[in-house]
Amino acid sequence: MLNFRLKVFNRASLSHHFEEETFKQMQQKNIKFPSYLSSGQEFIPATIAQVMEDKGIKPSVFIQHRGHSTYLSFGGKPIELVDELLGRESGCANGMGGSASIQCKKNKIYGHDGLMGSQVPIGVGYCFSTRKPTIVFVGDSAAEEDYSLSAIGWAVTKNLPILFVIEDNNLSILTEKKVRRSWEMHNVGKGFGLHQSYNISDNPIEIKRHLENVFDGPMLLNINTNRRYWHAGPGCDDENTFNRYEDELSKLGRKAQVMDLGHKKFVEDLWENQLEKQ
Repeated sequence: MLNFRLKVFNRASLSHHFEEETFKQMQQKNIKFPSYLSSGQEFIPATIAQVMEDKGIKPSVFIQHRGHSTYLSFGGKPIELVDELLGRESGCANGMGGSASIQCKKNKIYGHDGLMGSQVPIGVGYCFSTRKPTIVFVGDSAAEEDYSLSAIGWAVTKNLPILFVIEDNNLSILTEKKVRRSWEMHNVGKGFGLHQSYNISDNPIEIKRHLENVFDGPMLLNINTNRRYWHAGPGCDDENTFNRYEDELSKLGRKAQVMDLGHKKFVEDLWENQLEKQ
């Protein structure tokens, strides 16, 4: 299990340092467009991507607007993500998508189209047409949209091989979940007849355990996590929230520390080199 956690940490570490450096570039105004950082949520896609690799499954992945970590965890190229954030044609969406609509068709990563939660019905439609393993990532607020809910229900009626991942950071921009609704997504899933519908933490071991029977019909994971930075700007939400990254780093020892330092230098050098090309 330690080996698995280190593999997950390796993916999460790249995402963590990419977002930390992107945050700095936003503060320095080198990024001219709104950017939706996934800092604090990086262990969700990192764990799921590692489980998929271990199972030998190559799913199609539909990501939400806060999707940098998902893009990187499933094999998207960091250099193309940097260029996308800088608005260049060499970016992963040809400089046209920005932070919210990144993609990597080679790795079957499909970007958000601009309408919050629209990746849910699009992903369901794709899964229905192909009948192949599909993962849809969506935030807890976008999951509330009627078209998101109806698409989840429809996937249940068709018994599709699809995994819905609700990245639940408890915030819709700044509005907490308790203000918006009195129900939870995993209970909605059960109401639709979804037998595999769970409410869990972003602990990698817990996520892995719940993915044992993934794609044996539809599954919904409402994964509770934390958003470290503002919705779309260079500021912190709450520095006192639980930091999964630092917790894993402290527990995994020297190998994780080496990964951490290596990714930090890699990302810093990457941004420096790409900015010099301007």
